[in-house]
Amino acid sequence: MIDLYSSATPNGWKASCTLEELGLEYTLHPINLMAQEQKTEAFLAMNPNGRIPVIYDRDTKETVFESGAIMIYLAEKTGRLLPTGRARYEVLQWLMFQMGGVGPMMGQANVFFRYFPEKIQPVIERYQNESQRLLAVLDTRLKGREYLCDEFSIADIANWCWARTYEWSGVDVSEMPDLLAWIDRVHARKACYKGINVPPRAAPDLVKKAGEQIITK
Repeated sequence: MIDLYSSATPNGWKASCTLEELGLEYTLHPINLMAQEQKTEAFLAMNPNGRIPVIYDRDTKETVFESGAIMIYLAEKTGRLLPTGRARYEVLQWLMFQMGGVGPMMGQANVFFRYFPEKIQPVIERYQNESQRLLAVLDTRLKGREYLCDEFSIADIANWCWARTYEWSGVDVSEMPDLLAWIDRVHARKACYKGINVPPRAAPDLVKKAGEQIITK
């Protein structure tokens, strides 16, 4: 049994989608970020950095924080979504691509485009343009491919949880057909769709499935 401490964010979804895809039994402990629950003494004892998600594996008594580390841990625990040999490093490099590029750049785009009280246009454009460039790299990689590597993996989950929110970041991907097709392809996976609703969102989901109007869930 896994205890999942998480919130409705792309990094949180990385953990919940992985758990759902692997079919692991878990108990959700929603963390209210606005109430700063991630800064409480109890939470900091699990993750000194005060960030979600965190998991606790009751079987091994292991606590793991950082979404990428959680994904690797769960994949190794089950022997799924992370192949062996050379293919393992192909998956890991695309996982690190998301962790080092897509997530941080889209996260900063979100901050300055959506939340920062002052609209500093050069800063907004800097992060939106870099996010667009990184999503274009994914689009190129996906030409002629169903998934980022030979088979569906944690690399797809990690990048998809962020890439699907392109509109929220104010990023134009209209000329990235392979990226959009892949977003829809992963969206159609029942486990991933379930995972992006863990925990349930209190606000409307301002994220589009490619080619659709904004949908609320």
